[in-house]
Amino acid sequence: MPIIPAEPKRSDMTAYPKTHALMARGCEFLGTEHAILCGAMSWVSERNLVSAISNGGGFGVIACGAMTPELLDAEIAATKALTAKPFGVNLITMHPALFELIEVCARHQVSHVVLAGGIPPKGSVEAIKAFGGKVLVFAPTLALAKKLLRSGADALVIEGMEAGGHIGPVSTSVLAQEFLPELAADFVVFVAGGIGRGEAIAGYLEMGASGVQLGTRFACASESIAHPDFKKAFFRANARDAVASVQVDPRLPVIPVRALKNKGTEEFTAKQREVAAILDAGAIGMGEAQLQIEHYWAGALRRAVIDGDVENGSLMAGQSVGMVKAEEPAADIIAQLMAESETALAGR
Repeated sequence: MPIIPAEPKRSDMTAYPKTHALMARGCEFLGTEHAILCGAMSWVSERNLVSAISNGGGFGVIACGAMTPELLDAEIAATKALTAKPFGVNLITMHPALFELIEVCARHQVSHVVLAGGIPPKGSVEAIKAFGGKVLVFAPTLALAKKLLRSGADALVIEGMEAGGHIGPVSTSVLAQEFLPELAADFVVFVAGGIGRGEAIAGYLEMGASGVQLGTRFACASESIAHPDFKKAFFRANARDAVASVQVDPRLPVIPVRALKNKGTEEFTAKQREVAAILDAGAIGMGEAQLQIEHYWAGALRRAVIDGDVENGSLMAGQSVGMVKAEEPAADIIAQLMAESETALAGR
């Protein structure tokens, strides 16, 4: 049996009564002390950061990304060796081995699976629920959100364009105003995108959200394995530096990606032209074209996060990056967010 490290000391839950009252449904759904999820960041959201966030009272999520089933199996096992707290796994819906990855989650009895990157393929939600897992989904429109929730999804994440990584066209504040009044009374809904402080968390909770998701705020946590140069780039950046990629060819449906502007963002423009040309030549189909784009991002992210190539790699970051100033333990980040939220609510 793996040895579970002692949990780090955390603030007493009674320190945040107003925030916890509003987070109650989210905490119950996740099985956590605080209803704060960490967004899945490829190469960053791995065993060390995920376990630290869960041990700190939040909910860590492994970013499966382009992992093979074998790699995901090893990552889940390694994470379970570092925490006895709940954590989830984020799966990309277009992954060619999606159902094999779901089987890996089933073997490990993963409590929550996040399906991201598109509409869940037929049978995927059912396969997760069959082993007792809870399903979280993303939806860009209210109509699709209602359909996914009616079809068996257990919770929804609404993510605005301020977020890092793959983004939609609408801001978090607008999505929250559109979705929460329609869904929050009956469903568990988490708000994400551009959240960097507890005051924003308090606002979304008051609007009816069950909890929130943050990625950028945790990317440079002490436990994050991201290269020191990657973290320094975050510390230097401000909101205006986190820009969305440009779609070169309307025939190639590329989801925009928000990242810190560098040579890598220019290289992505060239990569789109290259893939579009191969697509036009009939050498590959649309699905393969999209996978090539995803593989590009996986490689570019690795160059930045693991190798520290901040010029040519992808520095995916949300517009809240200007609020990331130094390395801090994940538990301290969570405690700070909760304290800020509580102060804001107490002053209402």
